[in-house]
Amino acid sequence: MTATGPGIRKAAAVVLTVSLSAALTACGSDDSGGGDGGNHAGHKGAPKLSVSGAYVSQPPMDDMAAGYLAVRNAGGGADELTSVTTPLASEVTLHTTKGNRMKQVSSLDVPADGRLELTSGGDHLMLTNLTHRPKVGERVSFTLHFATSDPIEIKVPVEPTTYRPKD
Repeated sequence: MTATGPGIRKAAAVVLTVSLSAALTACGSDDSGGGDGGNHAGHKGAPKLSVSGAYVSQPPMDDMAAGYLAVRNAGGGADELTSVTTPLASEVTLHTTKGNRMKQVSSLDVPADGRLELTSGGDHLMLTNLTHRPKVGERVSFTLHFATSDPIEIKVPVEPTTYRPKD
């Protein structure tokens, strides 16, 4: 015996409607990361970089100088300073200092919502093979290159060898 009639047909129509709605909702979901409905675990935002306190210490030698600056990251994503270029030197290298040991590195971290500080006695830039020995008061162009952010161009003053910035 088969059940037929208006009650069974109505129940079957309800089950079919609910099943189709569930299937269409599943097809419309976007887990690709696009839009607000995507999975953003691990996406913390883009870096927002600015540079301050930059200067070059007047070099005691004709062929080498040091550069210092701070890179502030107001964004939610970290970045890395990967290189610096300047018409003043044919080579600029990034250095860390731990204890009394200086070590050349390929990049320096710029933490999310943090700062990279390049200071005398700490992490710094080494400018070698200078085109000329810069004098106090001169301004030098630097271009800072980052792993993800666009390059930043700045003008850097040359300060006396004994200069120490105010906190």
